[in-house]
Amino acid sequence: MNAISVLAEAAPAKINLALHVVGRRPDGYHELETLAVFTEYGDRLSVGHGERDEFSMHGPYAACLPADDGNLVIRALEALRMAFPGVRLPPVSIRLEKNLPIASGIGGGSSDAAAALRALARHWNLDDASPLAALAPRLGADVPMCLAARPLLARGAGERIEPVSGLPQLAMLLVNPGVEVSTPQVFSALASRENAPLPPLPMNASLDGLLGWLAASRNDLEVAALSIAPAIAESLAALRASGAAFARMSGSGATCFGIYESRQAAELAAKAISRGRRDWFVAATSTTG
Repeated sequence: MNAISVLAEAAPAKINLALHVVGRRPDGYHELETLAVFTEYGDRLSVGHGERDEFSMHGPYAACLPADDGNLVIRALEALRMAFPGVRLPPVSIRLEKNLPIASGIGGGSSDAAAALRALARHWNLDDASPLAALAPRLGADVPMCLAARPLLARGAGERIEPVSGLPQLAMLLVNPGVEVSTPQVFSALASRENAPLPPLPMNASLDGLLGWLAASRNDLEVAALSIAPAIAESLAALRASGAAFARMSGSGATCFGIYESRQAAELAAKAISRGRRDWFVAATSTTG
């Protein structure tokens, strides 16, 4: 890949600060309400000119993913080509740095697909962004959120998005006990699919104000995920023991997050939790946007 022509795009982790399951639709999808934020830590995708379409991966979790059309990056590439049938779109070389664990509730694959859409649109100078928004939900329920990649409220299956401003930047620690969790399996294990909606979000909340709001909210998937992967409880216990002001599972798990008073506190907690747990994913980071 020619370094001069390479275009890089971040694929940040998506964190569901709260996730309420409020109903089930006739098409089988669940009605959700979630407050999601994105972090500085994540995957990274690079796009450059190629002799033919090429896709390669590296990073700690690259070996866990397929490099064919089972990968959302390839599906995003193919979908974007089909959306512009009359436009000449030259071959590309795509490289993915895979830093986020697989099937872990932080939108890794969806964020990769969204980053591919953004990067390819820039690389090919596709000025019309509307096809990206139309393609995103076809690639996955989380892709519209990851395409926005900023603090947001999402409803429905995740496709109805409302940007959120005024949230404080959060010092955060992400922890996964080395467990993959199937999202459909978690939804199948739900005890209730008709739950109370999110409480009203305070405007321009301080850290203490947001923590108070979080305490009044839930992740309705957490209990179901714990029944499938009890190791999630170890992550939550480790975060709370390390001084997190708040800890919760993200998405359908198994990654959990802790919120700390400062980035330094999160980094110290990361060192403490990592000690003796070589198979765990542990990353200190901060939210963006």
